[in-house]
Amino acid sequence: MINGAHLIIHSRDAEADRVFLRDVLGWPHVDAGGGWLVFKLPPAEIAVHPGGSPSHELFLMCDDVDATVRELTARGVEFTEPVTSVGWGLKTALRLPGGGEVGLYQPRHPVAHSL
Repeated sequence: MINGAHLIIHSRDAEADRVFLRDVLGWPHVDAGGGWLVFKLPPAEIAVHPGGSPSHELFLMCDDVDATVRELTARGVEFTEPVTSVGWGLKTALRLPGGGEVGLYQPRHPVAHSL
């Protein structure tokens, strides 16, 4: 039976993004060999949305998006969009050192990750 999920972020600078996850977000990790870090994620959930082309998105969740933005900004994180109310939550996006973006949101809907 399925016992977990493994998320992959493709990056122009994987080492910088690994350092970001390790040092800025403080996520626990294991070294899978040769400095290849694999991170323990916070509890997660998955949703399927209707859309045109099949695609994937990554959003990190938090309880207080404004406080999280302030804390991460103080650690040098760049946010690429202002906090916006979108009905289902408050959302923004942050820039990874390798050039990618990750969404961040405070849900206003029931969450499944604590089931």
